[in-house]
Amino acid sequence: MRTTLRMRRAAVVFTAIGALALTGCGDDGDGGKDKADKGSGKGEDSSSSVTLPKLDGEKISVAAVWTGPEQANFTKVLDEFEKRTGATVTFVPAQDPIVNFLGTKIAGGQPPDVAMIPQVGAIQQAVAKKWAKPVGNEARAQLGQNYAQVWQDLGSVDGTQYGVYFKAANKSLVWYNAQAFENAGASEPKTWKDFIATAETVSASGVTPVSVGGADGWTLTDWFENIYLSQAGPEKYDQLAKHEIKWTDASVKDALTTLAELFGKPSLISGGADGALQTEFPVSVTQTFTGGDQPKGAMVFEGDFVSINIAQTKAKIGTDAKVFPFPAVGADSPVVTGGDAAVALKDGKGAQALLTWLASTDAAKIWAEAGGFISPNKALDTAAYPNDVQRKIAEALIAAGDDVRFDMSDQAPQSFGGTPGKGEWKTLQDFLKNPKDIAGTQAKLESDAAKAYTS
Repeated sequence: MRTTLRMRRAAVVFTAIGALALTGCGDDGDGGKDKADKGSGKGEDSSSSVTLPKLDGEKISVAAVWTGPEQANFTKVLDEFEKRTGATVTFVPAQDPIVNFLGTKIAGGQPPDVAMIPQVGAIQQAVAKKWAKPVGNEARAQLGQNYAQVWQDLGSVDGTQYGVYFKAANKSLVWYNAQAFENAGASEPKTWKDFIATAETVSASGVTPVSVGGADGWTLTDWFENIYLSQAGPEKYDQLAKHEIKWTDASVKDALTTLAELFGKPSLISGGADGALQTEFPVSVTQTFTGGDQPKGAMVFEGDFVSINIAQTKAKIGTDAKVFPFPAVGADSPVVTGGDAAVALKDGKGAQALLTWLASTDAAKIWAEAGGFISPNKALDTAAYPNDVQRKIAEALIAAGDDVRFDMSDQAPQSFGGTPGKGEWKTLQDFLKNPKDIAGTQAKLESDAAKAYTS
């Protein structure tokens, strides 16, 4: 499940983002703690926001799909937990779909103590399979202090708390190469019509306007969801997310027709459809911010976490790399967000202590300072974020309070909304290849959804 802030309220904040003069982004250096200090099990100092138990000698494993800079920054958070408790934490690289990965581990008798689960539907599946363990009193206390009720509800199943949402994301942003825009005489678009016109302007300057990471099907679901939310509105969005209306509904046809205005023009997409389908998300970002004023793409759509990948280039946010809200298709620009929740898969003091730590302000602050991260923790001082872009995104998320909705595909059963090569991911990849087949795309989406929601 990935969320949407109430559109009008958030739009006010995000309209200002593109005009900000921003500082650089990325790691701030040594955000983690030296592992040589761990093992003291000394508990907290007077400035700590959370009390943790002594866990000297205890071994804890945590599985997540994060790689590269995300894994490195999460490791900083785990390092500090080790220092404070004396435990040893092992990061277990996971693969999508994470429910399948966890099923294999559990069947082999080696489940991780904790898993970072990126879909609400997957949390529900883990509970249904009796893998997940309820959140303990200490972690629930942290959630009560630090989180809006909606974030607690998103981690609950039938009234029992199972998940601690640690990482959130705003997935309604378009990042652009400032020099390419300047050379083309292009400006930040406010509406979808203006967005297509801007793309044509950039194309006429000799630079392909849009970089699409189509090899990762989840990016395509985000394209669809932003258009659908803005065009059809939040009520229809909620209905489609719950499969209360069918994917053959006219509102889906309208959204796909709008998306085809981009996908149906190969000259506007880096490498055309075939190239996009071979481009993984990280490359879609880095190729937008390398090559000087002749990048392979002038714009790339995705969330605040794009800043992590921009940091792998020489581009500086605020000068070389700028950002604007996803253009309004209907009355308002959409804001779609997602998140990753920590779920305990083993009973034990260590797993529960880690959930408590991840629900704390201290843990959120570590990754916030490193960049490429937005926390749903309302108690976190937004001064911790390394630049104004992330600060404003975080402030909008917190200001929305309980008025949030998660990403639609993450609300769906994982077989439909979260599995590479299947369901929505695969069908939208096929749509990118053949955007004229709107009726066929709708029929396939509905067929797969009907099976997934009844299984």
